[in-house]
Amino acid sequence: MPSSSKTASSKKSLRKKTKSGVRVLSSKTVFRSRVFDVVSEQVEEPGNIRVRRDIVRHNGSIVILALDDSRKPPHILLERQYRHAAGQRMWELPAGSLEPGEAKLPAAKRELLEETGYSARQWERALRFYVSPGFVTEDMQIFLARGLKKGQADPEDDERIAIRFFTLAQAVRMAMTGKIIDAKSIAGLLWLEKKLDSR
Repeated sequence: MPSSSKTASSKKSLRKKTKSGVRVLSSKTVFRSRVFDVVSEQVEEPGNIRVRRDIVRHNGSIVILALDDSRKPPHILLERQYRHAAGQRMWELPAGSLEPGEAKLPAAKRELLEETGYSARQWERALRFYVSPGFVTEDMQIFLARGLKKGQADPEDDERIAIRFFTLAQAVRMAMTGKIIDAKSIAGLLWLEKKLDSR
């Protein structure tokens, strides 16, 4: 993600009420980047609490559980790449950010193909959750993808991604022993383990 120091000088005085009953008194965008904006807002929250909230506004992300259940036991596709914020290479489920206005399922199909070269015949919604709801608007939707077909990956210029299939049991063990420390991947793998165990 390219860095940006662009700031917005616009400050809006709103006094509008949201669906949750929160009144936004003012809102100012203090930073813009290609992926997210940072907004500083004065709000009146339930219980007549007036406070400043600094919010990272993000379009949301999709995550893919790419499952090869033609093999016994079933195998899950993981990718490994360097994450600068964490300062290390990490094993993760394939994932990506939504473009403004982009629908989630087409985005999931696009990301799976771009990052891994795989496409899938069957898609199912799994978990949806907020990453860090204290200050980030990003929500993540996990999709289960089955009927995998190998193709040609087309990653972004700044992505160096290695992919590998693991049995689901191996991947869950990696999550439980600290070899996978990415929250979206841990959530997705444990959801899938529970789903397959309950069949």
